[in-house]
Amino acid sequence: MPTVYVETYGCQMNVADTDLVIGLLAQAGYERTQDPAGADVILINTCAVRERAVERVRGRAGALAQHKAGGKRVVLGITGCMAEHLRSELRESAPYVDLVVGPDSYRRLPEHIERARQGEVIEDVTLDPHETYEGIDSSRALAGGVIGHVAIQRGCDRFCTFCVVPFTRGRERESAPDEVLRQVRVLVESGVREIQLLGQTVNSYHYTNDGRDVTFAQLLRQVATVDGVERVRFISPYPLAFTTDVIAAMAESPKICKHVHLPLQSGATTVLERMRRGYTYAEFQALVAALRTAMPDIAITTDFLVGFCGETDAEFDETYRALAEIRFDNAFLFAYSERKGTLAARKIPDDVPADVKQRRLAHVIEEQRKITAEIYASQVGRRERVLCESLSRRTASEMLGRTDTFRPVIVTGGGAVGQLLDLVIDRAGPGTLYGSPPPKENGR
Repeated sequence: MPTVYVETYGCQMNVADTDLVIGLLAQAGYERTQDPAGADVILINTCAVRERAVERVRGRAGALAQHKAGGKRVVLGITGCMAEHLRSELRESAPYVDLVVGPDSYRRLPEHIERARQGEVIEDVTLDPHETYEGIDSSRALAGGVIGHVAIQRGCDRFCTFCVVPFTRGRERESAPDEVLRQVRVLVESGVREIQLLGQTVNSYHYTNDGRDVTFAQLLRQVATVDGVERVRFISPYPLAFTTDVIAAMAESPKICKHVHLPLQSGATTVLERMRRGYTYAEFQALVAALRTAMPDIAITTDFLVGFCGETDAEFDETYRALAEIRFDNAFLFAYSERKGTLAARKIPDDVPADVKQRRLAHVIEEQRKITAEIYASQVGRRERVLCESLSRRTASEMLGRTDTFRPVIVTGGGAVGQLLDLVIDRAGPGTLYGSPPPKENGR
């Protein structure tokens, strides 16, 4: 049986796409391997959102190309957003790459691989405004696991000035509700305990085809009622699309996790305007207040982009203050890097010096680390239900799990992968909690 090795870079959508690709190739007779040295096919599933990710993939492609040496015919491919974004540049800078396949072309991947094995050079980066991969089950549906991803939406219609996603993944389109529920049931039957609903702006889901009208809040409630589903998360919502009905659905259902990753990007409304985010900082604050009123224990994480075009010291100070004002559980923090093809690259000068970007980034990282450590320290002594996701990397006697609020917990005192445990949080590190079973009452 031929083998395939896949490396994945980027967001949860890319992880889900890798599951999709592995599922497709399994049906075509391929077996996944964790060793690139023995693989017949090597794929790098890529992200193009930030320049560092692109540079890293280029480096890995060069390193993995060494496995093409010798008599064995090995196919090396680049898939995903970077393939879509850079296209012919990839072939010029990495002539050892045999196939370049965009995120809307995975159905044809088995055929493309066979052609590449015969010596053809393949480039298929056509965007398909209708492709949602209906009817295709991921590798997790075949092999099981604790967490299952269901992409309910592909593409993006927001066109924020800094973002390349609408150009690499195309326009927004939704999967049919029946197909979403079918995928959820298949995952649950394979042993999955937690369902993660994915989309670039997942809460803007609104299916209106076939005479049906299904909102994201309605779909969320339907998924939470599927037999066998223990937890439901969704990644990543867009602030403008967060309706009161979605907040109500989250608050009502014990199975919908009390965590939301809500990208702010900047604490300065003037910067948000240049980014074309569509909301002000005050409106974002109001949304956070509504979420916390409905769910006082909700955990909120976020994204920030510092050093965006024209960002002044005063605008950066507003972002720095936003960290203390909102107190996010955690944050993905980045310095702006210009992406080819975006409106910002075409129209807005990238005029913040690199050293200023890095200095500002270091300030927000330091502040967020303090806030995260304080929030985690406040959890000591609480009882939490933790889903065990895997063995701990530290020792086989410990498990790694997460709370409903997405906080990682090192579990001591027993447990098994896929098990839900009621634990007491004994101590906290800077970004990790430690929990164990509560003491038995009356010696029992």
